[in-house]
Amino acid sequence: MTPARPGILETALYVDDLDAAAGFYRDVVGLEEHVRVDGRHVFLRCEGSMLMLFNPEATHQSSDGRFPVPPHGARGPGHVCFRARQGETQAWADHLAAHGVEIEADFEWPNGTRSLYVRDPSDNSVEFAEASLWDFDT
Repeated sequence: MTPARPGILETALYVDDLDAAAGFYRDVVGLEEHVRVDGRHVFLRCEGSMLMLFNPEATHQSSDGRFPVPPHGARGPGHVCFRARQGETQAWADHLAAHGVEIEADFEWPNGTRSLYVRDPSDNSVEFAEASLWDFDT
């Protein structure tokens, strides 16, 4: 039997300041903090999935049996795109501006979907776009 096509359960970003990044995703984006291990990671609930913020120095080290996962990680800015509900892109632009977050790029794709790009405190690229960007229902 072939398994069903999977969805994404979690997305990881690597950050140099866990508190600043968690504050951005909690206070600006509106995610709920789920679990924190000081100096190692902060996980935040995102509609149907988890955004995992990791200290790259800590995840490159063995967890000494605390976590049953192999060392992993990335260096440099990553990217995450949050799904905006149909017609909410302008509301996100206004919300980000009200929080003093500079919009790095704001444009319309050939299919008419608008994308907003900002940077989190660790310089990760954060996008807000409607699911129609990829021809998904919103």
